[in-house]
Amino acid sequence: MTEIPQQLALMQLSDSFFPSGSFTFSHGLETLVQTGKIQSKQEILYFLQILLRNKVGVSDVVALIHSYRGIKNGNLEAVREADKQLFIQTAIAKNRETQRQSGRALLMVATSTWQDERLKSLNQEAISGKIHCLHPVIFGVITSVAGLKERDAVLAFLHGLVTNILGAAIRLGILGHIQTQQILLQLVPDIEAVWSTAASMNLEQMWSCTPLIDIAQMQHPKLAQRLFAN
Repeated sequence: MTEIPQQLALMQLSDSFFPSGSFTFSHGLETLVQTGKIQSKQEILYFLQILLRNKVGVSDVVALIHSYRGIKNGNLEAVREADKQLFIQTAIAKNRETQRQSGRALLMVATSTWQDERLKSLNQEAISGKIHCLHPVIFGVITSVAGLKERDAVLAFLHGLVTNILGAAIRLGILGHIQTQQILLQLVPDIEAVWSTAASMNLEQMWSCTPLIDIAQMQHPKLAQRLFAN
């Protein structure tokens, strides 16, 4: 019975119903769809695999894990360092801004929901500008406070990321609901590999190499019509 609250917290945090604003992000997919570079189920699968293995899994998730471990040990400085390093690693200004907006929204909701002094302290630091408050870092903090296991925290984050992007693909009109479920199942080995790799990395080992996706994200503000924030 003692695991039930943690399991429910896992469901709560990985659900798009949780109001962090992440559902407004396409991570460059909108640009790639409008420019005709992505049009099929297989191309979206490949896009997600590259994003997971060459960017999110070796940067965002690494910062998430270190913030999770830091707050679990009562080390707020470790959270600040993870936040700082991920900010440096996130080269595209628009991505930094959307990560900050989402992270602050997530922290505000969580502070009101879990009533934890560590969350209140970080919320004050975010308000005063002492931390950037990037979304993956805050997600790591909150899942630790909520009592989730480290692996489950990572899986919840990745599930939320992937389902948000697949939701974007549906709204962009290039995928149906059944196809998105098929892709989710196909991504299981990739998500498992991301968790295994990130768990053994330190903050100085973070990296990313997704040039096509990066260019698409930088071009996004120039689109004539936009449904998403990035």
